[in-house]
Amino acid sequence: MSTQSCLRAVCLAAMVSVVVAMPAATPVAAQIVYDPSNYAQNVLQAARALEQINNQITGLQNQAQMLLNQARNLASLPQSSLNKIQQSIQRTQQLLGDAQRIAYDVGQIDRAFSTTYGPASTIASDQSLIDGARERWRNSVASFQDAMKVQAGVVANIDTHRAEMSSLVTASQSATGVLQATQASNQLIALQGQQIADLTATVAAQGRAQNLEAAERAAAKEQAHEQLRRFLTPGTGYRPTTVRMFQ
Repeated sequence: MSTQSCLRAVCLAAMVSVVVAMPAATPVAAQIVYDPSNYAQNVLQAARALEQINNQITGLQNQAQMLLNQARNLASLPQSSLNKIQQSIQRTQQLLGDAQRIAYDVGQIDRAFSTTYGPASTIASDQSLIDGARERWRNSVASFQDAMKVQAGVVANIDTHRAEMSSLVTASQSATGVLQATQASNQLIALQGQQIADLTATVAAQGRAQNLEAAERAAAKEQAHEQLRRFLTPGTGYRPTTVRMFQ
């Protein structure tokens, strides 16, 4: 309601009250004193009070709307993909931890390259050289198997990543506040980090297999040199011995 309408309503109410308050038979001696300036001041004060009340109501409405907006901004995202992302990371870590024979351990790698992949011993027996070559071959085969397992696990995570990314993008687009949009963005970043971790694990497993294969070839060349040396080294020759064929 505008201020002019309020003034009209207040004036009309005042006139009605004056008419109602007048007695039916007014004595001739009775007089009603009407002060127009005082009446106008009262009406103006009432209009100002009504305007202040309207302003207070508008302010309360604005505060309520502000609180609603703050509540939307503080609303948490109803969807969380962190559990699935963590599970994917744990599966990849488990596959890396299940490395056969030579694990991802600096101490174990040093021991393997000082013994199995070390220089061929000149005093080792031929059987020991054969056993060492067989051990290196088994390590290479096991490392390629481990790499394929990690690759299979990463491929299995692709479907999970695709579904979670689609859900997070949808949640981000339909976010009702800043907090929901931020949480959706953070989860998308976490998902990308998990994909990078899978890629790193795949590269590490493949690199491990290739390095072990290269080490096997290098050790085989060293062993071949030792076996050739032994073959070319003159022996004691044939020595006749007495043999009893019949009792």
